[in-house]
Amino acid sequence: MANEQITREEVEHVANLAKLTLTDAEADMFTDHLEKIFEVVTTLSEVDTEGVAPTYSVTEMRTVLREDVAVNAHQSAELLANAPEHTDTLIKVPAILDEGAEG
Repeated sequence: MANEQITREEVEHVANLAKLTLTDAEADMFTDHLEKIFEVVTTLSEVDTEGVAPTYSVTEMRTVLREDVAVNAHQSAELLANAPEHTDTLIKVPAILDEGAEG
């Protein structure tokens, strides 16, 4: 690696920041892999892309979700019938955060 772009010490430092423990073999392997990745990025940065439209996806962008269809939402009486306790159109639920409440 004549033009070393990442050192083993840098790999170990990042692993330490991520709270990862690397063996000597793993540190060497990741240093080598990252060095190769940097070489590819360097090679790609030399490619003339002037006038080339960006590719955002290599596949046709289609949604697999159903259409959003409006339905009759006026079912409050049926919904409230399932609630153990309610007042008017509001469902009563037990308080879960009552500390510090004024009143």
